[in-house]
Amino acid sequence: MTKTITMNRIDLNGDLGESFGTWRMGDDDALLAQLSSANIACGFHAGDPEIMRHTVAQAMAHGVAIGAHVSLPDLQGFGRREMSVTPDEAHALTLYQIGALHAFTRAAGTRLTHVKPHGALYNMAARDAALADAIARAVHDFDPRLRLFGLAGSALIEAGKTLGLAVAAEAFVDRRYRADGSLQPRREADAVIEDMDQALAQALGIARDGVVHTADGQRVPLRADTLCLHGDGAHALQLARKLHKALEAAGLRIAAPDAA
Repeated sequence: MTKTITMNRIDLNGDLGESFGTWRMGDDDALLAQLSSANIACGFHAGDPEIMRHTVAQAMAHGVAIGAHVSLPDLQGFGRREMSVTPDEAHALTLYQIGALHAFTRAAGTRLTHVKPHGALYNMAARDAALADAIARAVHDFDPRLRLFGLAGSALIEAGKTLGLAVAAEAFVDRRYRADGSLQPRREADAVIEDMDQALAQALGIARDGVVHTADGQRVPLRADTLCLHGDGAHALQLARKLHKALEAAGLRIAAPDAA
């Protein structure tokens, strides 16, 4: 039986640990104070061993749940370019990256709580049942106690449920939606919501009312357990602080899915 999440609360997750070498992206340490879950890059689209270790330590210090943010092997393209991979390859690359981050959480005396695909892999798994099953099987094979994060209403969520994994249906604060509940591709104009007030309104509509409005004004039902903030956004920290306050003002407790 899959676990359910009480709806008087919402998880606020962020994609973090996306710096590597001397190159830095985002203010992860400050952003962690606003989050309940962190998805940490595992080296395939971003991150490196020292960044992974540091981000795990900072997440622990803030009491934030730690998840593996697994990706296609596309460091140059930040994991946002689709690649042709077989289900077996997707299974292997997912296992590899979970294992890498697990090494740092185990050494630090904590544990992984969830897995979330990144970028192109996330979107491919949302619509491709075979790919979704391969990723879900990798999570289950590594540790069936892990929760699988995926796009609300997607093939990945269904694959996780089929295997008996706990799942978290995810929605996005700063991405435009289509009428079928899928994300508007980044290559299209206005796919990312740049206006902070619009992003806040969308987040509250999803978390409080269970609906999202498409670019052409359609009202689409959307139930989500977790909201994603992108740590690489120009105003990510400011948005996170405002969203944290707005969600609590709406009567929602911000907590990781596995929190008591």
